[in-house]
Amino acid sequence: MRARHLIHVVAVSACSAAGPRSDDDALPDTSGAASTDGTGEYVTTTEATTGDVTTGDSSTGEPCALEVPGPPAASPYPFMLGGQAAWSHDDGFAAGWFHTYDALDVGGAGDLPHKVHVLLPRDYDACGPGYPVVYMNDGDTSFWPGGAGDKTWDVAGGLAGLYAADAVPRVIVVAIVPNDREYEYSHTPGQPDSACCGVEQYTAYVADHVRGFVDEHYNTRVDRESTAIIGSSRGGLAAFYLANRRPEVFGRAGCLSSSFWFGLDPVYGGEFPGGPLAASVLVQTLADVLADPRVRPRLWIDWGLVRTGGFHNEGIEAAATARGFEMVELLGASYGYQADELRWFEDPIGEHDEVSWARRFPDVMKALFAAP
Repeated sequence: MRARHLIHVVAVSACSAAGPRSDDDALPDTSGAASTDGTGEYVTTTEATTGDVTTGDSSTGEPCALEVPGPPAASPYPFMLGGQAAWSHDDGFAAGWFHTYDALDVGGAGDLPHKVHVLLPRDYDACGPGYPVVYMNDGDTSFWPGGAGDKTWDVAGGLAGLYAADAVPRVIVVAIVPNDREYEYSHTPGQPDSACCGVEQYTAYVADHVRGFVDEHYNTRVDRESTAIIGSSRGGLAAFYLANRRPEVFGRAGCLSSSFWFGLDPVYGGEFPGGPLAASVLVQTLADVLADPRVRPRLWIDWGLVRTGGFHNEGIEAAATARGFEMVELLGASYGYQADELRWFEDPIGEHDEVSWARRFPDVMKALFAAP
């Protein structure tokens, strides 16, 4: 029976009334995210008003001595933080407001600046105990419609519902827009005529440089259990890679409709070897971490079952399903993953698009940030 090895994993709540397989059987465009307020002049955080966002130090009862950088205002405005130019803009989401860096230039040698959106909780406290941080791949679709399908994850909307239900703690979301996703999110050749193999550089860029900037200038919790990375499709593959390559940084990873097939199956044509996922470059590269329960990250892996509507479902999601199920079996049978380490879900109405990933996002967050 195909599910015979799935004794170490557990499915979470279903996304629809249809019966999923489980281990028991299964906004506005932000290309210019914040426009000028008319002055075109930058202000430092000491020049910006702090409004009502600055709060007291809950540990001492004393007023907070730290200013909230770039507090929300009626109109977008530019400011500087840590030597980086940013826009503060409030798009009216209940979950929080944004700092957008059009060209965050904090990388090492060979790294190019990236556009980065930072979502801060509506009640962000500069002096409190700190916030978990969720890093998002494909940051251009995290909050607003974008990408090939002009769709969005609606992360802010998903978080608002979670916060209202007290289902997860308030988090800071750092959504990184790729410069070249084919290059940045690939570990081996897997698509004809496509840039390749920059995920190792991207891993260092996010884990060391972007995280370093965020931890220095925002009130974050820096422990691995409070740091997650989430992505879908090729971004899901990259999330899996980053978390297992740098488990001392990322203690959680959400991998939705992930391209575990990359480098194995000719989804986009070409000649590729096929074969078992266990022998793939991906798994062999990460095998030492996958085998070590002391350091490996908590994982969410999922896929969808819709096969109509175009190649994104017939080809890409079909491959994500086959290799996603194989990955779940492999992690349980060969690496001994337990239920509190791996959550997986098969979405009976899931497509290979942001609408499906947005629908599953709340369950991903609950699974990654649930108490062990």
